[in-house]
Amino acid sequence: MITAPAVDLTSCDREPIHILGAVQPFGFLLAVSPDWIVIRASANAPDWLGRSVEDLLGLPLDTIVDGEAIHLLRGHLQTLRGPDAVDRIFAVRLVADQPPFDVALHISGTAIVIEAEPSTPEHLSAGNLVRNMVSRLQQTTDFDPLCREAARQMRALTGFDRVMVYRFAPDGLGEVIAEAVRSGLDRYLGLHYPASDIPKQARALYERNWLRIIADVNGAGAAVVPPRDPEGEPLDLSLSTLRTVSPIHLEYLRNMGVAASLSVSILRNGRLWGLFACHHTEPRHISLERRTAAELFGQMFSWILESREREVVAAQEARSREIHTRLMSAMASGGTSLEGLSDFTDELSSIVACDGLGLWVNGEITLQGATPTREEFTGLVRFLNRTAASQVYATDEIGRFHEPGRDFTERAAGMLAVPVSRTPRDFLVFFRNEVARTVTWAGDPEKPASLGPNGVRLTPRKSFEAWHEVVQGRSLPWSDVEIRTAEALRVTLLEVILRLADSAERERREAQERQELLIAELNHRVRNILNLIRGVVTQSRSHADSAEAFVEVVGSRIQALARAHDQVTSGNWGPGSLRDLILLEAGAYLGAKADRVKLSGTDVLLEPQAFTTLALVVHELMTNSAKYGALCDTTGLVEVRWERDALDHLVLHWCESGGPAVQAPTRRGFGTTLIERSIPYELKGEAEVRYELSGLRARFTVPPAYVRAAPPREIKPVEQKSAAPVRLDGTVLVVEDNMIIALEAEEVLTALGASAVDMAASVREALRLIDAAPPDRALLDVNLGSETSVAVARKLAELGIPYGFATGYGESFKIPPDLGTVPVIKKPYEADALRRAFAAMAPV
Repeated sequence: MITAPAVDLTSCDREPIHILGAVQPFGFLLAVSPDWIVIRASANAPDWLGRSVEDLLGLPLDTIVDGEAIHLLRGHLQTLRGPDAVDRIFAVRLVADQPPFDVALHISGTAIVIEAEPSTPEHLSAGNLVRNMVSRLQQTTDFDPLCREAARQMRALTGFDRVMVYRFAPDGLGEVIAEAVRSGLDRYLGLHYPASDIPKQARALYERNWLRIIADVNGAGAAVVPPRDPEGEPLDLSLSTLRTVSPIHLEYLRNMGVAASLSVSILRNGRLWGLFACHHTEPRHISLERRTAAELFGQMFSWILESREREVVAAQEARSREIHTRLMSAMASGGTSLEGLSDFTDELSSIVACDGLGLWVNGEITLQGATPTREEFTGLVRFLNRTAASQVYATDEIGRFHEPGRDFTERAAGMLAVPVSRTPRDFLVFFRNEVARTVTWAGDPEKPASLGPNGVRLTPRKSFEAWHEVVQGRSLPWSDVEIRTAEALRVTLLEVILRLADSAERERREAQERQELLIAELNHRVRNILNLIRGVVTQSRSHADSAEAFVEVVGSRIQALARAHDQVTSGNWGPGSLRDLILLEAGAYLGAKADRVKLSGTDVLLEPQAFTTLALVVHELMTNSAKYGALCDTTGLVEVRWERDALDHLVLHWCESGGPAVQAPTRRGFGTTLIERSIPYELKGEAEVRYELSGLRARFTVPPAYVRAAPPREIKPVEQKSAAPVRLDGTVLVVEDNMIIALEAEEVLTALGASAVDMAASVREALRLIDAAPPDRALLDVNLGSETSVAVARKLAELGIPYGFATGYGESFKIPPDLGTVPVIKKPYEADALRRAFAAMAPV
């Protein structure tokens, strides 16, 4: 028994209809290279040019076509703009003493494609004709009359027996929504067509090429010669006006009794919305000039349609926005939290047209209108939790994606779900009832294919008799404007009403997690430090000659660790500066003579582990140099330089000179061990120490994982002695909830000359101080924990007292418009920043 192979219903979607390699016989094609050499020609070109294809290929175009025509072609080629541009030239004499041709010109890859067909003189003023047609369209009011009038106008222009306005659904299904047809033919108005009738790649071509004609479904195509170029590529005919048609589509048209067709695209926002589908029962060819007018009319109709739809959408959005605004105002004025949404179900139901509404907040359910039961709604929320977060979810058929939804179709067939929190997932769900409707298909859509002359692939159905199907289990679809309205509601609820509640809860959890992490990290670091100190004590003891020496050695090493720890913790346990580390150690040993240590190299930052390790190494080097090396002599110098090598390692050089003659140590102490082994052991780097007579030489390599580039340091201009520093007189009010920052500000302001500095940590305290004794100036921190200092600013402005803001928000802080121009200092700030800000303060 032989089993027939399955028919592949997607074969049309994969058919390469843009490279079929042939043109229709009512014209011919030439493709030329950028230097205007003929590289391809259609097999029928000799019928008009009088030379065989072999004679045409490889010849300069100016040996075939009249020079004046080439000049015209080159000029029009210059006007092409964009990858899908096509230009047309009418009544061109390509060959002297021959009738004129209408020419279409476009670029395909690197080839210039010239398509010509005999010119049909019609004396047609396309612009004026289309203008009159469009004026008739503009007199219509509603959508259906607009489409009917457009179909009637297109039929009058093209002369085809039938012109349909064919609209695509989002899933590719087609529907005839308007029709103009001659008497005696069946009506197709209202019929639906499966997506396979116009496959995906055909719809994609309609977006690129507005117009396509099939003059005779039984006409033999003329092959493009050669079929492939030297690289083996066929000629892409996506923009061709003569491109032949898929055998499957030709069979489809024959089955419909169509002998010729014309299609004009209808686009909305650059995407295919529909088609003018024109059919004729006999072969029919219309001139390129008339086809161009039809294309222009299609473009104008597209723009009018888009404009009309935008007007409708704008009206719907305005109505929804008005209700939305009233709802948000009511919720905001009442201080409503997420749990309080259930008090506004009537207002929520008015934002989007629906039959019922469900609300899930922290496991609490609120249902209103036609909805699933509480148990069914709980299962639906679990399903929604598996959908994409942070976006609305819309379907007109719940049961298709959520199997239990088939049990409550009569109550809720479609839903529009709006997530109204991030974690946990809470939802506001709009429901719509089932709307059973009858869809009339052009033939049975469940049997669109069978094995036929095209082999094991899709073969068009032969019956187009109306076939009725009752569609159940679905609601009215959710429109784009309704989905956008729901998205706007989601954003408002999340970002405005719920932001403070969500933020407070999140900050509480994060603070707790940070505290737990800090305790664990602190415990880890304390243990490490204690172990390190124990090692320092143990190793130093065996090499100390006396208790005093032991105390001195241990104390200096622990002090070095303390200095390194101070530098690291000052940056919240972040990377520390190598330059600052060396300067700090030099200053600790040499004091005012620290300039005997010369540094060179671009500063880098060391991660905390590397910073502590290097601090001990530098400490030992500095100690040894001060005791035995260059720094023990009054003339000795130490040069420390560093750079990054080709593999981005940090390479540090220590070079001593000018001191006493150096000899290698006779015994290996703990200090020497620290210098030679710390970096290789702790950081997996390298250490090399050489005891040369002229001075100690050492080279250390730190892996790139521990090294970062340091940000450029601000170069502060040298103040001229003649420049008078800013001096503050009187009292300054500092409103700051951080005590340390407030104290630092007090020190700086006192140094600038303020006679008194009052400090307040809250708005209430600041207003009390202002009422008691108004200050001369004020510095206000924007964020005071649970409140802001804007109220204080307004009080100061009312009294005419100059003030400035201090903020950690950076550029995101916007001064309220009623406060005007106010100096803003970004945290962290220094004395210079305060000096400039107070200098800029003018009486309000």
